[in-house]
Amino acid sequence: MSRMKGPKLVPPCPGWQEDLPDTDKPPVVAPALGFDTPNYQDEILLELPRALARARGWVIWFAPYMSIYVAIYSWLFLSDSRVVAIEEWGMFISCMALGVWSIVFCVRVETAPPRDLPLRFNRARQRLYAYNFKYRWWNPFEEWRVVPVAYDWSQVRAERWRRTHFTAQGGAIIQFGVELSIVKPGTNEVIDRFPLTAMGADAHAWAYVCTYMQQGPDALPPPEPPWDHNDVLWCNVAMLLAPKVEWPADMDLESRTAP
Repeated sequence: MSRMKGPKLVPPCPGWQEDLPDTDKPPVVAPALGFDTPNYQDEILLELPRALARARGWVIWFAPYMSIYVAIYSWLFLSDSRVVAIEEWGMFISCMALGVWSIVFCVRVETAPPRDLPLRFNRARQRLYAYNFKYRWWNPFEEWRVVPVAYDWSQVRAERWRRTHFTAQGGAIIQFGVELSIVKPGTNEVIDRFPLTAMGADAHAWAYVCTYMQQGPDALPPPEPPWDHNDVLWCNVAMLLAPKVEWPADMDLESRTAP
């Protein structure tokens, strides 16, 4: 795959590796979705799933342990009959604040995001519809919300990224994916940005989308049967508590139909 000397979008996405072909250019890799399969696909609409995390449902179980820790630590500290120094009070309050933050974070990061964050590509309208979820992980006390958006297909650009995170133990975690960037018409100025894939089919997923939008579903390999994201395991408490996908009525109708 050819690579540009530098990013063309302003600003480039974090961890930028290369700009993928524009929406009107033929793909340069085979279209594929890896282990994913479309939620829906016909002559008008292609809907792809997105997950906030590859594995979901285990972080929430830290909340009961943190609650027990906060309760025991509070009881031991407050039941101490000796005179407590002001420094110890400061440490106690800090530990309690961290404990409460951890409990709220573990619950909200698992139950607040919807069960799926789908992307819809309407070939008849040449439009992209994204079911985005806005949140700041470090502030679980603020409102986290779904923000659906719609853009013309001609405004969409794709960038392949790769990021390396170093752990405290000296190891490294490598992540990769494709970011969709929305540009102001006639410019390379980015006005919105959200993921297409993360740790998935990478550039091949972008090729899949472009092939569909340019040539239709007949140019793609037959998809596997779709997976119902509302059909979750009874033991996955987090997903059972997570909200179902509910598009705004007008956007839902527009994204599923031809002009």
